[in-house]
Amino acid sequence: MQKASFLFLIIYTLISSELFCQNISLKIYGNNDHETGVIDSLGYSNIHSDYTSIKRELDSLQKRLYKIGYIEHNLKETIKEHDSLFKTKLHLKRKYSTISIYYDKMKIRPEILEVVSKNVYDDYFELEFSNIENALNYINNRTTEEGLPFSRLHLSEIKVKDTSNLEAQLIIESEKQKRSVSKILIKGYEKFPRSYLKYYLKLRPAQIFNLNEVKNKTNQLNNLRFAKEIKPPEVLFTKDSTTLFLYLEKAKSNAFDGFLGFGTNEETNRLEFDGYLNLNLINNLNFGESFNLQYKSDENDQKTFQTDLSLPYLFKSPVGVDLLLRIFKKDSSFTTVDQSVKLHYQINPRHKVYTGLLSTESNNLLSNNTSNTITDYKSQYYAFAYEYIKSQPFNRLFPLNTKLYLETNFGNRKTTDSKEEQTRFSIDAFKIFNLNRKNSIYIRLNGSSLNSNTYFENELLRFGGINSIRGFEENSLFASLYGLINTEYRYRLNNSIFIHSIFDAAYFENKTSNIKEKLFGYGFGFGILTQAGLLRFNYANGKNESQKFKLSNSKVHISLIANF
Repeated sequence: MQKASFLFLIIYTLISSELFCQNISLKIYGNNDHETGVIDSLGYSNIHSDYTSIKRELDSLQKRLYKIGYIEHNLKETIKEHDSLFKTKLHLKRKYSTISIYYDKMKIRPEILEVVSKNVYDDYFELEFSNIENALNYINNRTTEEGLPFSRLHLSEIKVKDTSNLEAQLIIESEKQKRSVSKILIKGYEKFPRSYLKYYLKLRPAQIFNLNEVKNKTNQLNNLRFAKEIKPPEVLFTKDSTTLFLYLEKAKSNAFDGFLGFGTNEETNRLEFDGYLNLNLINNLNFGESFNLQYKSDENDQKTFQTDLSLPYLFKSPVGVDLLLRIFKKDSSFTTVDQSVKLHYQINPRHKVYTGLLSTESNNLLSNNTSNTITDYKSQYYAFAYEYIKSQPFNRLFPLNTKLYLETNFGNRKTTDSKEEQTRFSIDAFKIFNLNRKNSIYIRLNGSSLNSNTYFENELLRFGGINSIRGFEENSLFASLYGLINTEYRYRLNNSIFIHSIFDAAYFENKTSNIKEKLFGYGFGFGILTQAGLLRFNYANGKNESQKFKLSNSKVHISLIANF
């Protein structure tokens, strides 16, 4: 009995659902077979739940007919054939294919019209009927961008020109005087360096007001390490002024970077440690300045001390200055002191150019130097450089997406008994290819060359280590020319943890010892974004092309980048 009652309930429910949720069909006819074919080609929906849905579908269809040129069409009647079928008849009448729009050259430039129309004449332009709405929206947007934010336009005096064409008058209603930015006010970070508004963002009072351009420019603030935009800009319009409000906050931009590396010495078979400390202070004086202090000591008894200072927009000008001092000492063999002064010009937030002077002085510390490969010398160079940086500011793990730095130096080297012309060239570039939210590929190219007739050991280029080819000791490789590629496949476990592979390759030449060699580094690593900063671990093994893999050649590097 219970089973029969349950079965009856199921059948009743199905029948009731069919009765109360019955679909209604809609069929639309034209005045003839051609018109019916046009209507069918528009692809209207013919199944509906109620009459209200049918009415919405007819309204939508009529709007589409207006847009393609059937502006005279007429909805004749809608007949209920029976409970589940409605029939509607439409008379499309004539289709207009183009419209000739007359305009005033004092209010709109023909160059704007040429973007939307192929046929622009002295007093009118032609549009296809289907493009009218998009074209008028574009014209209105361009008008507002030229300092007329309250402009409005419409077509007036619409007339039939011939059987398939219309004509109309373009009416533009706007203020007589173009608006310009009267004042720029910063809220939240009132001490933000104003020179960055003028030269970095290219925002200044008296500019023609364009809200879209203002938003695009202020988005570039997220590329700055020391400030960020907390909400979009706002504008206060009064009768005779336009005030722009920017909402910024100061960001933590100081960084402490250090790493500890250790590996086994092949000769002594003992564990040796190396590492460096890097302190970077940015915008502590609210000037946008950058100060960097670095000390490095590695297992080859080599020590490096470097400090550099960057001062942007000196004396409220578009030009900044970069100063550098680097002292390098190799055990008791020699010391080298590099100094440079460069002027830079920020073309826009991504592009920067440099020019300046570099000088180097190196001293031989050996009392007995019979090989003459280490010699006292002084060199001076003229430097020219270019830098391109593209950021991805909302990626906390990898805030920079692309970087390219090119530098070339022309000069000479002097010793006690000779003078020789030299050139240097260097490149440092990387790119992150984001495959999706979790997977990415990192590729870096780095290289440098010294071109000279003769070479000294104490002027050679130095590379190797965590910031160069991994799996080798820091600055253990000396070259007159080298090029290397670092690659990583990165997989992000979450927003604060990632793992990656390591495959590095390098080629270098040392003309003082006639060495040409290929190097390879293999390994893996991971990074964790902690409250203290980004902690990175790298394990890499380095070898040359003729050397067999040895576990004892492996290097482990642990680094921490802390922002404060």
